[in-house]
Amino acid sequence: MALALTEDFSHFERYGVIMPPEDKDAALFPHRIGDYWALIHRPVSAPGAHMWLSYSPDLRHWGSHKLMLAARQGGWWDANKIGLSPPPIETPQGWLVIYHGVRQTAAGAIYRLGLALFDLRTPEHCLKRGDEWIFGPEERYEQRGDVGNVVFPCGYTVAPDGDTIHLYYGAADTSIALATGSVRAMLEWLEQH
Repeated sequence: MALALTEDFSHFERYGVIMPPEDKDAALFPHRIGDYWALIHRPVSAPGAHMWLSYSPDLRHWGSHKLMLAARQGGWWDANKIGLSPPPIETPQGWLVIYHGVRQTAAGAIYRLGLALFDLRTPEHCLKRGDEWIFGPEERYEQRGDVGNVVFPCGYTVAPDGDTIHLYYGAADTSIALATGSVRAMLEWLEQH
């Protein structure tokens, strides 16, 4: 995993590799946590496919690696592997994380999305995790394509109202789609599930 910084998307300061090459599903928090930058990522070489959190004083040297969220065991929707989808969303209740979970079935893998909420000051501390998935492949273009049964968000925008979210996602590795929702409704759903 490599890092580059930009202020204008024309000129870049390339930091280079910051984590071993077999690492994916990563995003920086939008600001420092205390004195450190924080990065959510999924090391491929680590046992299991779990979400990890690492800290850095300077964006170059990373350490204090902590398991943030583990893939569940058994028949859960997120039993085989999990990973971050878009970057975490800062809310008054905590860091809202939309993550993907993969379940292997006899017909192949199914990628679905779930929610978890983490402490604002110690984001490795999970406050809530939904038992159910909130978004899965339902439409034909999400079920059939290069890799079927996949919805995989990569980014979002939050409207000026601070609540409306536009979630951009890949569907079956063939098309890009947009889902619109509410940050407040996601937090309420997480409270109930």
